[in-house]
Amino acid sequence: MHKEIRALCARTAFYRRERRSVPRARQFARTALTDWDLDHLADDVLLCVSELATNALLHGVPPGRGYRLVLALDECGLLRVEVHDSGGGEPRLPVSLPYDGDEGESGRGLLLVSALADAWGVGERVPGKIMWCEFRCYGKDCGTGYGRP
Repeated sequence: MHKEIRALCARTAFYRRERRSVPRARQFARTALTDWDLDHLADDVLLCVSELATNALLHGVPPGRGYRLVLALDECGLLRVEVHDSGGGEPRLPVSLPYDGDEGESGRGLLLVSALADAWGVGERVPGKIMWCEFRCYGKDCGTGYGRP
């Protein structure tokens, strides 16, 4: 189930179905994190943005369409990353990874998101789905730049 958060700050961007959209999505997220003084979360958040955006491109975005990236930060320090696409199907964690030796480059995205984020899931939208993950920010380093939405 997709849950709404009460965002103190939020940013949204739309990307076409093209390879260069993933680095653009990462840069968009990096800018938001910097503006919100959340640079300490950047490594984990940017990797999850990359994985969710790549999954949308490979499995969720039909030709001629795109995906939406949403970053939202609430007053309790919960950062939510959402990737909205118009494709069907529900992504699931693999039970086991296919053996590709050390050269395998696929099949690990949701495992990474699951390991790095405090929570993740899939929500419904018509058409398609919303892949999301959340990061809880604790302590004094928790975003002092809220004035820049």
